[in-house]
Amino acid sequence: MMALLQLLTMGLMATAALCVLPAAAEDSGLPVLEAEKLGPVDIVKKESHPVLIRQKRHWIWNSLYVEEEKPAPRPYKIGQLKSSQSLEVKSFEIEGEGANSIFRVDEKGDLFVTRALDREEKNAYHLTARMYDGNKKLIEDSGDFIVQVTDINDNTPVFPRAYNGSIMERSTIGTKVIQVMATDADDPTTANGELRYSLIQDFSAFQIDSLSGVISCKIRNLDRETKSQYVVVVKAQDMRGMASGSTATTSVTITITDTNDNIASFTRRMYEMHVPEDHSVTEKIGTLELEDRDQIQNKEPLFTVPNDLAQIFAIERSPNKDGNLMLKKALDYETKSTYTFTVQVREDLRNLHFPADNTNSAVTNAQVVIKVLDVDEPPVFSQEIYTFTVEEESIVSNIGQVTAKDPDAANKQIRYSILDKDCPIAIHPFSGQLSTLRMLDRELEATHVFQVRAQEEPSGLESFVKVNVTVQDINDNKPELAVDEIFLCENDVTDTVIGTLRATDKDDQPATFRFSLASESSNFSIRDHGDSTADVIVKMGPFSLDDPKDYSVDVRIDDGGRPVQTSITKLAIKSCRCDARRIPTQCKAGARRMGVSVHALIAILLCILTILVIVILFVMRKRYQKDSLANMKNSGEIHEQLVTYDEEGGGEMDTNGYDVSILSSACHDGSLLRHPDHHPHPSLYAMVQKPPHHSQPTACKGDMAVMIEMKKDEADHDRDGFPYDTLHIYGYEGPESLAGSLSSLESSSTGSNLDYDFLSDWGPRFRTLAELYGVDGPEYYHQY
Repeated sequence: MMALLQLLTMGLMATAALCVLPAAAEDSGLPVLEAEKLGPVDIVKKESHPVLIRQKRHWIWNSLYVEEEKPAPRPYKIGQLKSSQSLEVKSFEIEGEGANSIFRVDEKGDLFVTRALDREEKNAYHLTARMYDGNKKLIEDSGDFIVQVTDINDNTPVFPRAYNGSIMERSTIGTKVIQVMATDADDPTTANGELRYSLIQDFSAFQIDSLSGVISCKIRNLDRETKSQYVVVVKAQDMRGMASGSTATTSVTITITDTNDNIASFTRRMYEMHVPEDHSVTEKIGTLELEDRDQIQNKEPLFTVPNDLAQIFAIERSPNKDGNLMLKKALDYETKSTYTFTVQVREDLRNLHFPADNTNSAVTNAQVVIKVLDVDEPPVFSQEIYTFTVEEESIVSNIGQVTAKDPDAANKQIRYSILDKDCPIAIHPFSGQLSTLRMLDRELEATHVFQVRAQEEPSGLESFVKVNVTVQDINDNKPELAVDEIFLCENDVTDTVIGTLRATDKDDQPATFRFSLASESSNFSIRDHGDSTADVIVKMGPFSLDDPKDYSVDVRIDDGGRPVQTSITKLAIKSCRCDARRIPTQCKAGARRMGVSVHALIAILLCILTILVIVILFVMRKRYQKDSLANMKNSGEIHEQLVTYDEEGGGEMDTNGYDVSILSSACHDGSLLRHPDHHPHPSLYAMVQKPPHHSQPTACKGDMAVMIEMKKDEADHDRDGFPYDTLHIYGYEGPESLAGSLSSLESSSTGSNLDYDFLSDWGPRFRTLAELYGVDGPEYYHQY
């Protein structure tokens, strides 16, 4: 108990000591330990860190405030720097933002402002003060203080832009449209910067929250069709909306967007349309116009056609959201000329929570009258495709009948015809009955397909239909033997099977072939198996390869059809020498009779006939040429004598080139004269190059010039003659003539005794010739 009392006494004494020490230190000017502000971080072990202490300041600050925008024609005092130390002589210095420029301090510590300040530019200035005694000894150090610039309402609210908003028609009350916001540069913590919003124009349908600036709808019957756009004016006012506050305004354009709140309505209560009966299916007949005040993207009309006409007519929505009346089935004026029905239109308004605007005025039912116009239509066949059957190898007068009629009221007569000229089927032009022109062969063509034309009389519209005629098979073909090469061996004994027989039949009917020998054979027999096969069996052997006899059997084949067709075929059997396994090692050629079909024989005959015709034409042409040459015999001789030589005549002694007696005799007997009734064809050259000669000169006896002129004219006009004009180059002239050569090419002008001066008198045309024969040039030119 005593120990507890001693501990309590010591604690009270320590507490009293801590309370007395700060007061004593403050009175003596010694540093005071700020134990009351020490935290866990400041209290540390004594031996590791010194105790944190702070020297007490003696600055006594007044509240320093400067009103913004206050004029300062001369500095005005805003406060005083004070210290608790009393000195007779002291001085102050300031440092920091605006020190000694905006702010000045005098020796008394009074702080002055030298100019007007703007809070929006800078709202506080941080300064530091020092105090000195009369000896410039620092008494108070680093006293920090702040000069606050107080706000005044010197700025108006500002809207950054004009606003555009939208809201759907029929929206509920309170639906947000848009939020507007203005700014004010004044202090937002004061009334100068607190804004309030309000509407000052066209606020019948909208309202605005004064604090947030949110514009919302305040009515439930917004209607785009009535008014599609609103322009409201928003006012922003500071000073919390008091009348003394500054204001700003902006316009807000509010667009009312569309919704499907109107029912589609017919513009008329009755639509009458005229359509020709040949109007194409799936094409538009007409348009049922609608009236709907909603925008096109919100129009969704639905049309209903009576069930009994839904197979003929349909209504499709057009790009403009009207109704296009479509034809689904072909019309026929003669069957029905008028259609009258009611069409209903409606819209899906399940998302609309209130009645449509035009519920009471909309026309949702309209009567449609379709009048079918008569058109001259082509004939209509009773079937789309006709199919008939006819037996082959017979002439049928009534295969079947193709019928067509005129669908128009005139009911014109129909004429039938088949377009294919090679068709073996004929049709009656008025009844449409089909018949065969010739017997049909199923094995050549099993089905005949052709088109029948039906045309209104006379020369009216026409239409076509496809007809198939199937040829029915009868047993009209003989069976044909189908067997591989059959041979016998020299050592074949009786009952040896040397081959198997089979048969084919071109007919379509199933056949059961039976085989037998058409004539008795001493060496072979046939064993019929009853399954359309048979074996050829040796009846008597053996055989010898040296035997010159050729073996064969006549095989009769019966196809078992109705009527029964039978064929007999000679089957050649080859003789061979075989080994032990009956494999032939050497055979004698055996002739198997080969047949030639009728078609092959016809083709061969046609080839022979074509060759004969070509030969006859060639012979006739040669005979014609021969007769033409015979008629020109004399003329041909003259040509040969006159022009068929290789060099120019040598003069009077040249009797080899041509015979003058021929020319003389021709003039006497008149062979060179044109026969009165002989008119040769003019040559193509003569027809183009020379004018026709209407009269022939008369050749008299001994008149060689006239005779030659006649022959030249005859050659010009003879189109069958040969061109005899030829250019020849000769190296010499007149070798045997007494006069010698007449050419001046090899003669020397210097050795000539002739005087050629007369050439200069012939004029300029002979100037070159005169120069060649030595005429004096200067004199020549002097004369001309």
